[in-house]
Amino acid sequence: MENTMHNLIIVGAGPAGIATAVESYILGIRDIVVLEKDTNHNATIRKYYKDRKRVDKDWKGQKVELDGNIYFVDGTKESTLDFFDEVIAHHSVELKTHTEVQKIVKKEDHFEVMIPGGSVQGRFVVVTIGRMGKPNKPDYKIPPSIRKKVNFTLDECSEGEKILVVGGGDSAIEYAVDLAEKNDVTICYRRETFRRANPTNQQAIANAIMHDEIRPYLGVNISGLEDDNGRVRVLFDEREPETFDRVIYAIGGTTPSAFLQSSGIKIEDGKPWHDENYMTNVPGLYVAGDITQESGGSIALGLNHGYHIAKHILNQIQETERSSAHLLEDEHEES
Repeated sequence: MENTMHNLIIVGAGPAGIATAVESYILGIRDIVVLEKDTNHNATIRKYYKDRKRVDKDWKGQKVELDGNIYFVDGTKESTLDFFDEVIAHHSVELKTHTEVQKIVKKEDHFEVMIPGGSVQGRFVVVTIGRMGKPNKPDYKIPPSIRKKVNFTLDECSEGEKILVVGGGDSAIEYAVDLAEKNDVTICYRRETFRRANPTNQQAIANAIMHDEIRPYLGVNISGLEDDNGRVRVLFDEREPETFDRVIYAIGGTTPSAFLQSSGIKIEDGKPWHDENYMTNVPGLYVAGDITQESGGSIALGLNHGYHIAKHILNQIQETERSSAHLLEDEHEES
C-alpha cells in the first residue's frame, strides 16, 4: 500500500486508540496513523448505543482519575462523538477508515501491519480493538430462514413486535427497556439476578418488571431456535417452547483471540498478556482499552492507557536516538 515508515500505528479508533494518537502527538511523536475497519471512529458507541444514551467516564462506578491531556466528562452518545471529533481535528490525527487489519508481523526493527491489498509499516504498534467489535453469538445453529429475525442490535426492530431479549448485562437491559415502550418484551437470562448490570440499569429493569412492562425469564437457558412459519420458536431448557417475532442477543463481545495470537501476542485467561506499560510479549507491540479487561473497560481507563503507552513509546524512541548518537560519536572517535 505504501512505503512510509510510521513511528506509530494504532489499530482501532475507539477512546484508547484516539488517546494513544493524541497523547503521542502532544509528546512530539509524529508519523502516526490510526487504522479503523469501520466507517468512522468509536464504531461501538455509534452502533450499539441508542440515541441520547448516557455515556459515563467511569465504568460501572469504578472511579478512574484521568492522567493525561484529554479531559473527558460524562455526556451523551452525541456529545461524546462530537468531543472525539474535536480531539481528532485539533491534533492532526491521521485516521484511515475502512481498513481492516488482518495480521501484525514483527520484523527486525519494525512491524508490517497486513491490510487488504498490502501492508503498513511502523516502528511501534498499539492494538486497541474493543471486545464488542465481534458480538458473542449462541453456540447453537440459527436456521437460515429466520436469520433476519435474529439480531444483535436494535437496528432491525419495528413496533408492535413480540420480542425476546437474551442476556443480563447493561446492553440487554437497555435494549429491553427501550423496546418495551412499543413492543411486547421478554428478557431471558441464564442467571437468577442482573448482578452484572450497573445500578441505574438494575433499577430500570426492576421497575419495568414490577410494572409488568417486561416479562423476566430468569435462571432460564436456551437450547435452540426453530422456524415457526417465519417466526422464531425458542426452545428453553427450563420451560415450554415459545414463539417470538424477533430474538435479540445482547450477550457481550469476545476478545479476538485468533487475531491476537496470529500476531504473536500471548493470551492468558482470555486476555492478551501485557506488562505494566501495556506492552505485550512482542517488544514494541502494545494493547490498550477494554481488550485488556475481563468484561469491558471505561472510557477513562482507555484514555489513561493511551497516555501511559505514549510516554513509554517516547522513552523508547529517545533511548534509541541516544544509542545512535553514542554509536556515531564512537565511530567518529575511532576514525
